[in-house]
Amino acid sequence: MNVLLKSAKIIQPNSELHNSINDILIENGIIKKIASNIKNSDHYKIVELPNLHISIGWFDGSVSFGEPGYEERETLENGLKVAALSGFTGIALNPNTNPIVDNKSLVEFLINKSKKTATQLYPIGSLTKKFEGKELTELFDLINSGAIAFGDYKKSINNANVLKIALQYSQSFGAVVMSYPQNKDIAGSGVVNEGENSVKLGIRGIPNFAEELQITRDVAILAYTGGKLHIPTISTEGSVNLIRKAKSKALNVSCSVAAHHLFLNDSELYEFDTNYKLLPPLRISSDQKALLKGIKDGTIDFITSDHCPIDIEHKKIEFQMAKNGTIGLESFYGSINSIIKTDDFMETITTKPRQVFNLKIPKIAENELAEITLFNPDEAYIFDSNNILSTSKNSAFLGKTLKGKAYGIFAKNQLILNK
Repeated sequence: MNVLLKSAKIIQPNSELHNSINDILIENGIIKKIASNIKNSDHYKIVELPNLHISIGWFDGSVSFGEPGYEERETLENGLKVAALSGFTGIALNPNTNPIVDNKSLVEFLINKSKKTATQLYPIGSLTKKFEGKELTELFDLINSGAIAFGDYKKSINNANVLKIALQYSQSFGAVVMSYPQNKDIAGSGVVNEGENSVKLGIRGIPNFAEELQITRDVAILAYTGGKLHIPTISTEGSVNLIRKAKSKALNVSCSVAAHHLFLNDSELYEFDTNYKLLPPLRISSDQKALLKGIKDGTIDFITSDHCPIDIEHKKIEFQMAKNGTIGLESFYGSINSIIKTDDFMETITTKPRQVFNLKIPKIAENELAEITLFNPDEAYIFDSNNILSTSKNSAFLGKTLKGKAYGIFAKNQLILNK
């Protein structure tokens, strides 16, 4: 496909093109020319959009859809279209389908079904069979089939020896092991953050200690075994401090945070809206501030949408019975950009997640494959149902004022734009 992007401001930190405004000529998916003014002599498709900014394609390190097994929540086809329109050229897909992605056939199914889409799908294989936390999956087979990491989505590994063996074994092929940070015995039957608001609402809470105890254990195991450990979606000030300390000891540990934990806190719970029933639960404002500091000083490696579509039958019910999760692809950029300057978090949605998962990092440069996100950082709007493109509508951002919108992407020689 041949495209000419006009007057695009390039956001690419550590590049001489950073903050420059240029035209970008793309021929057959390759960036052929970058200059201040390029004439459209070959009558290519022109993309001219208000306040157009571009960056290398955004990457989301934690996305759930539904297929196979939960197609009523989200299909692969529509989910990947939503990801593209939300600005993502790559996503790491969680294994929480039915059946769980714990064998190479399912990894291959996901890859094959997504081959023609503009957004590249990278499967995460489950760490243990059926998420039971007892027996490791065939990790080497999963990697060879295309998985980029292993983790039991939102399921903690109670058996410390299972995590120890996984970290030891995975070193032979350089794989990333993910460990969800929650001690389920301490968390018990809690459903929200343990604190003043949980007491007021009469809802059983999950203390910060449940997360921090698990991270303390996992970091100790990593120090003993070596390997590459990723701790997804941390939510507390103590967790940030623990990971900062582990990194100071040169341990190979990384972590992520969900956009909703940066943008929201547990004061949202007063209406018992199940869209705010999340895991980890929304914490208090001091935790929010610590997470933001962790982004700025590099303790937190990347930000994710933690997109988790849930059908209405499992959300529009009593709060304690509702399933955890919010969709987040469509609101991702607008929510983060509302609280952090684009330049200050761009690497956490482009280069850093790819580094964690050992993936090639694209470039905006001549003769490079075009993998580009198009966006407008200044458009303010109230996020409502018209902004939701997902099949499931369970968004924690409904009614919130956001700043910044994705126009779409150019990737895999395809231009996908919001109409």
